Amino acid sequence: MSDAMSDDHDASDMSGGDDGQEDVMTPSELIRKLEEAWLNEKFSPELLENKSERVECVMEQLTHMEANLQRVRKGDMKASVHRMEIDRIRYVLSSYLRSRLQKIEKFFPHVLEKEKSRAEGDASFLSPEEFAFAKEYLANTETYLKAVALKHMPPNLQTVDMLKAVPEPCLDSFVFLRVRARQENILVEPETDDQREYVVDLDEGSQHLMRYRTIAPLVSSGAVQLI
Repeated sequence: MSDAMSDDHDASDMSGGDDGQEDVMTPSELIRKLEEAWLNEKFSPELLENKSERVECVMEQLTHMEANLQRVRKGDMKASVHRMEIDRIRYVLSSYLRSRLQKIEKFFPHVLEKEKSRAEGDASFLSPEEFAFAKEYLANTETYLKAVALKHMPPNLQTVDMLKAVPEPCLDSFVFLRVRARQENILVEPETDDQREYVVDLDEGSQHLMRYRTIAPLVSSGAVQLI
């Protein structure tokens, strides 16, 4: 993969940092980061922090790879390998963005409320484009409900609280995860009334099936990877 990504390209130009710092990555590292974000987004029940800078860097790299492909001689086996790698990266990128849009559509009022209530300086959960999409989706949904149903209801029933009407993400669902850095004293909540909460240590490289709510902060920090 790294060969397909690095032809005639200066890897020092790649910056995929999402925390405002200039994190210089090679093209292969950038794609690995995208794949990690894709798997986390795909398997987490809630919408995660957006990785728009990483997405933009990957799109730029794809453009560069397409340009390199045009310079390869016809019939060269290298061209087929590069084309497959480009298609694979496009699939990961499209699937990542599609997963985010599906969650926005499913949980739109909660997504907007979470974005509105975040503290100043905290990372945004939505890219500017996603935020505009979520607001438009909310407005269109409210307009549709009023036109189809609410205007025919008694006056006291012509409003609807979207936060109550739309289900929240189920943070108590279970997810598979791989530990990337050892974690100690992780508090696990009881699953039934006759159980008590307990503390576990997560060894690096180990895999677990755990309640998402328990390990959500570890997903955000990158200490664990959803699989």
